[in-house]
Amino acid sequence: MSNLIYCKKLKQNLPQLAFLPFPGDMGARIQQNISAEAWQQWLIQQTKLINEYRMDPMSEKTQQFLREEMESFLFE
Repeated sequence: MSNLIYCKKLKQNLPQLAFLPFPGDMGARIQQNISAEAWQQWLIQQTKLINEYRMDPMSEKTQQFLREEMESFLFE
C-alpha cells in the first residue's frame, strides 16, 4: 500500500510517489509534497507544452523552461 501524503497541489491526502521523479533536492521535495496523481497531471501538462511550443526536450533551454514550469505548476 502506498504512503499517503498531503498533496500541496491537490490539497488532500493522496498516495505518495513511489520514486524520486526528478534528480536532487527538487525530486525529494516533489516526492514529499506532491501526490502521484498530481505528478501525472504535470506529465500531461509537460507534454502539452512540448508539443504546443514544438520544443526539443534535449535542449538545455527547454529543460530549464520545463523546470520552471514544473515548479510553478506543482507548488504555486
